[in-house]
Amino acid sequence: MAEGAVVAEDPRVSELREAVSRLRRALAGHPAPLPDRDAAEEELAALDAMAREGAPELSRLRRSLLLVAGAVGSVSALSPSLTAVHQAVDNFAPPKDAP
Repeated sequence: MAEGAVVAEDPRVSELREAVSRLRRALAGHPAPLPDRDAAEEELAALDAMAREGAPELSRLRRSLLLVAGAVGSVSALSPSLTAVHQAVDNFAPPKDAP
């Protein structure tokens, strides 16, 4: 690769980073006290770190998603952002028709 060449980011990684960022902002702006807010914020930070590394491991992504969903899944105001993170994580799964 030529010096100074820019490597394009995997679009799945970009989508995950954007979805995590939106959920982090939505969670930060949610005024109600949430007992598991700290756990959700920690796992969102972990998801962001995995995405920044470029090739996240699907099982780790799913584990973090499960923890975040458990922490904030009952808050309807956060549902659209949580769904976006879920969809972004699902993009890392192998195609359904793959052996």
